[in-house]
Amino acid sequence: MAALKLSTGHEMPAVGLGVWRMEPSAIRGLIHSALRIGYRHFDCAADYQNEAEVGDALAEAFQTGLVKREDLFITTKLWNSDHGHVIEACKDSLKKLQLDYLDLYLVHFPVATRHTGVGTTASALGDDGVLDIDTTISLETTWHAMEDLVSMGLVRSIGISNYDIFLTRDCLAYAKIKPAVNQIEVHPYFQRDCLVKFCQKHGICVTAHTPLGGSTANTEWFGSVSCLDDPVIKSLAEKYGKTPAQFVLRWGLQRNTVVIPKTSKEERLQENFAVFDFTISDEDMEKMKSIDRNYRTNQPAKFWGIDLFA
Repeated sequence: MAALKLSTGHEMPAVGLGVWRMEPSAIRGLIHSALRIGYRHFDCAADYQNEAEVGDALAEAFQTGLVKREDLFITTKLWNSDHGHVIEACKDSLKKLQLDYLDLYLVHFPVATRHTGVGTTASALGDDGVLDIDTTISLETTWHAMEDLVSMGLVRSIGISNYDIFLTRDCLAYAKIKPAVNQIEVHPYFQRDCLVKFCQKHGICVTAHTPLGGSTANTEWFGSVSCLDDPVIKSLAEKYGKTPAQFVLRWGLQRNTVVIPKTSKEERLQENFAVFDFTISDEDMEKMKSIDRNYRTNQPAKFWGIDLFA
């Protein structure tokens, strides 16, 4: 599989499987099927509340010889309420995942909220129904604690997630170890060209979460519009003999971003992985710029009472 080299020297597989909203009972089968297809990159998070099930699936895969640990790239994320407890939170994720180290650990969102206990990821809301932000913990403090994880050998690379261009710039200014990755929402309806180019210019690999835009999961969750129904995408996909999802994922790869589509259907695992046998022309890549709507599908404000991205 194609991979992107991170600033830390480690390689990150260009296509990964996101485990957000995977049913715990289905995780074992989905992860083992993904491994047999060729996936070697799995994107997890404490907030997804399924690290333990992922850990069980991986442990069985190692034990049966399906895959070796050194051949995998495992990402998980620090939740908002654990910004003041970074080391404990990382160790909790490692224990659940049954791993000795993480390939990548990300700050999930650029906000610290009231601590509710390590591993407890329910969003803490105040009496007014708005996210209970902890104003005593700065993002700089959080980042320096993330850096400690590297020196402790718990994490190989550290990064950020859902950071805009200004927060990313600030992180570069105070970081002793610069972020290797910024995982952000990127898809044809939300192309974010300036942020993507800024990150790449400064040696930060961009991982596109929600790379298929308002796909089924997001449409159900946030009421989003799906870019997979866009007539331009459908026409171009037909031209290359691919599905709209395959075309969109290939578009993301050709922008030198890592893509981590999520699916709970085994047939989609194969479809989403079959994106390395064709190349989109420069002309068609240019056409894709015309459909950008600056349309964000991931809207946590629906649950938090505050828009972090405003």
